[in-house]
Amino acid sequence: MFAKWGSIAYRRRWVVLIATVLLAVVGGVWGIGVFDKLSQGGYEAPSSEAARADKVAEEAFGRQNGDVIVIYRGDFANPVELKKVVDHVSGFPKDDVLKAVGPVPSDDKQQALVAITLSSGDSNEQIKQFQDIQPQLKIDGFTEQVGGLVPTQKAINDMSQEDLTRAEMFSLPLVLLLLVIIFGGLVAASLPVVVGGLAIMGALGVLHAVAIFTEVNSFAVNVASLLGLGMAIDYGLFMVGRFREEIARGRTVEQAVGRTVASAGRTVVFSATLLVIALAGLLLFPHGFLKSLAYGGVASVAIAALVSVTLLPALLGVLGHRVDKLAMPWRKKEPSERGWRKLSGKVMKRPVLIAVPIVGVLLALGSPFLGVQFGQVTEKVLPEGNAVRVATENINQNFSALSNTGFKIVVKGGDEAAVQAYLGKVKDVPGVGEVQPTGSGNGVTAASAGLDGDALSEESKQALKDVRAIAPPNGAEVLVGGNTATVSDSLDAIADGLPLMVTLLVGATLILMFLAFGSVVLPIKAVLMSALSLSATFGVLVWIFQDGHGADWLGVTPGPLESGIVVLMAAIVFGLSTDYEVFLLSRMVEARGQGATTEEAVTTGLAKTGRVITSAALLLIVVTGAFAFSQVAMMRFVGVGMILALALDATVVRMLLVPAVMKLLGNAAWWSPGPLKKIQERLALHDEPVDDLDDFDDEVRRPVPVG
Repeated sequence: MFAKWGSIAYRRRWVVLIATVLLAVVGGVWGIGVFDKLSQGGYEAPSSEAARADKVAEEAFGRQNGDVIVIYRGDFANPVELKKVVDHVSGFPKDDVLKAVGPVPSDDKQQALVAITLSSGDSNEQIKQFQDIQPQLKIDGFTEQVGGLVPTQKAINDMSQEDLTRAEMFSLPLVLLLLVIIFGGLVAASLPVVVGGLAIMGALGVLHAVAIFTEVNSFAVNVASLLGLGMAIDYGLFMVGRFREEIARGRTVEQAVGRTVASAGRTVVFSATLLVIALAGLLLFPHGFLKSLAYGGVASVAIAALVSVTLLPALLGVLGHRVDKLAMPWRKKEPSERGWRKLSGKVMKRPVLIAVPIVGVLLALGSPFLGVQFGQVTEKVLPEGNAVRVATENINQNFSALSNTGFKIVVKGGDEAAVQAYLGKVKDVPGVGEVQPTGSGNGVTAASAGLDGDALSEESKQALKDVRAIAPPNGAEVLVGGNTATVSDSLDAIADGLPLMVTLLVGATLILMFLAFGSVVLPIKAVLMSALSLSATFGVLVWIFQDGHGADWLGVTPGPLESGIVVLMAAIVFGLSTDYEVFLLSRMVEARGQGATTEEAVTTGLAKTGRVITSAALLLIVVTGAFAFSQVAMMRFVGVGMILALALDATVVRMLLVPAVMKLLGNAAWWSPGPLKKIQERLALHDEPVDDLDDFDDEVRRPVPVG
């Protein structure tokens, strides 16, 4: 199938080239409109108790949220000063502002808080309304601080777009420079970058289409850009490298294109499928945020692979031998494989001495993850000193009763005496502070309960469990919401979906790798290698971002990890680990099918892919590493995490641990039960064999079965 497609891509190269570029560019131009449709919502589980509490309260009393919080500084012990603020607040435009509560003076009368509820409930429209009223928040003679949910969302959105532009401006030139060094020529180096640019354009078009029908969080664009560019460069590197290898062996251009698609193209599609499945696992969770990341990730990876096996073969067919034009002085016809063969020999000579310490170190690196704590996106993702973050922290410190950090209790039904008795029991719960009614009517009573500690502390989480355990008044339904409840319910929803996601990732990897390679041992080994890489990465991230080691140097505030970002990282790191494993194993299996022993297959696989995998990882580190300097802590977490994962996986795991384990497994690595082997032979995801023995060591001459 892949060889046939390679032949078609060559013969119809101009048609394929023009059609692919046209579709990607049109999609990209139209996709620019997605930036006006992005939101900052979706972090909560929509069917949770906390979400239902908000919905019942809104249906009974209308929207009560203080979307924008303004703190004015002045002498509010003076009634005249206070009246100035009252008069100004009453003049806010009714089209944008549903209501404004306040001013509420602080205890020292030096500050006063105004809580503004915007008229729209849509996050995109709220940001526009906030921009409309922002100039009117100023009052002559007072200084103001502006915080709250909507200003925080706008600040994150603005910084995310700035970070994305900055990351692309930094990474693209550096990636091109590295590709020139790796390929030794400007023409060959430019091809993966072209694929990456078109992949991003196509992904933006897909996200715009999705945003018409459902909410798309702004981080979906960051993920789409990061993975679209990164994976396109990886796939392009693999494809162009194989094409040049075939040309160097004397193939015609048509033969080289066909063989490249049949071998490297097949591997790219297979690897991308595994990564797409990993990212699609995010759709198993109810959170709109995670679904948005799945849309961006799946679209970018799928399009990167699609462009790599359509546009790239067509381009290679057009260029032919000119792919090596504008070569650099250091360009060699064929890069030396001697170093990789030597490394493989040394590793397999002492496999136990290599494998045991590496496994021990990776497990030690992963140990901090045992103490992980999860939180949610707050103002702390913004840089220290950011005006919105400073304002929100001021609100939490000096206006705790109005900061929305406590419990929101909604009682539906029940007589007044029973409801008051229930609220009295809530007040007696350890960790709960003052309980104040906030509304009553339409058969619903709402109250706020303050907390003695931080909203996300263990004390507050236990208080939530205790409050929810109190029997509701007869005939009444009680719903408990608020920050603590939202985070706890969100974590419960993720915990419920995680086993399904793990089953999907592991199951898909085992099945697809078995069908591709014909062994039941290799897929199991791949999953274990990916799990080791994943645990080590998360352990270091917890040590930095939660425990605070080096946090000052990175400019982040230590605290609980945002659960959605952790799940995203798990999907990406697992997918990338499997990606590099497939690149490596594909050449090992290819060699094995041509008669190589296990040691010969491992040596050939490492020699053929070692340079490609390390180069791909280096380039992806540059692309994703740019986000390590993001202004938003969540994207900085992703950037640092990707650097750690790639550095560990592409060097220590793939180049050292995998060859050592393969040596220890010996011929057992290729084993498959007879009945399964027959199924694999009927359904195998293989193409025409690469039948030239000169691809491998001279002594490899005898054909043996892969299984």
